[in-house]
Amino acid sequence: MKVVLLIGAFQALFFTALILQKKQKAAHDYILAAWLSFLAILIGVYAYYTEELFDRSPHLISSYISLLMLHGPFLYFYTGALVSGGKRIMTCKSLLHLIPIVLFNIYLAVAFSDPLLAAKVRLDYVDSGVKLPWLYIVFLLATAFSGPFYIVWVIKLLHGHEMYLLNNYSFHEKINLTWLRNLVLIFGVVWLALFVFAFLHHLMFLFTRDFCTNGLFISLTVFVLLTGYFGLKQSVILQPAPPTDKSVMADNKRRYSGSALTKDAGHELMKRLEKLMQTEKPYLDAGLTLEQLSDRSEIPQHYLSQIINERLNRNFFDYINTYRVKEVMDKMADKKYENFSLLGIALDSGFNSKSAFNRFFKKATGNTPSDYKSSLLRSGR
Repeated sequence: MKVVLLIGAFQALFFTALILQKKQKAAHDYILAAWLSFLAILIGVYAYYTEELFDRSPHLISSYISLLMLHGPFLYFYTGALVSGGKRIMTCKSLLHLIPIVLFNIYLAVAFSDPLLAAKVRLDYVDSGVKLPWLYIVFLLATAFSGPFYIVWVIKLLHGHEMYLLNNYSFHEKINLTWLRNLVLIFGVVWLALFVFAFLHHLMFLFTRDFCTNGLFISLTVFVLLTGYFGLKQSVILQPAPPTDKSVMADNKRRYSGSALTKDAGHELMKRLEKLMQTEKPYLDAGLTLEQLSDRSEIPQHYLSQIINERLNRNFFDYINTYRVKEVMDKMADKKYENFSLLGIALDSGFNSKSAFNRFFKKATGNTPSDYKSSLLRSGR
């Protein structure tokens, strides 16, 4: 076990060095590098001094365990820096995230100064038979719940980012954070399972202390190292910061309730938009955004968004890619493109990757591109 943890600590330092050597570094890179360095120290100390911490320094281990509260803020700041381009994520208010760990250690300092209270403040109370002070239990629960609390917070933040992309971009490659969402969800399940094991250990004396703590540190190491691996490949998201308030999650009626766009004016703007899409085919631009389409159509961006979301009942991503699918289908039936590969047709129609093309084509038509082309050949078209 010690060797596994030390390998994890070394890998954390290795990823830190690689991240700091990136040519284009952003705020999220520095946050991830700091997080990985912190993990390396935390895991390294645990691997080398497990016996000293638990058996010879029962008071020190409580302060050491309180450091787990820092992983939630690291995850939140890292995610926030990614979805906002680093804007306004680190402010004076960021120090509020440190309040729980500061209060925990103040309590420990006070408790350790009182020999009677210090004898009760220990994690090995299951073996020692002491009754824990209620305030100490509160801080231990706060440490345990800090992980799930930040995980839920981050998932909401990532969901807001996904909604923003759907309503502003016709592509998701290199700007979506699906990998981070999946990692957070998996780690959330693992953290919950470990919490259940720890609860059963302390309440029903099931499992061992080492099983709980080793499982926690190993899972935490794997999670952060995977984050480091994918984070190393994550490019800088240069798009403007998405809104972080509840308006991101609001339905169309609430979002546009204060709009000055009348029914007749909206109808005229929609006709202008459809004419542009059919004649100039802006969707052939693989990097098309709502802002760019607004400039080309000379429709204010908030009105353009309202027309697509409210009147056409679609988000921007689906709206643009539906045109691209139709373009692909037309070219598949056109003899001028019979020597083109499916990927070649897709790229010529505005898609920027094979995976995005296959995924959306199947969503829009119910068939894979190859199946659809085969059906055209069978029908003689």
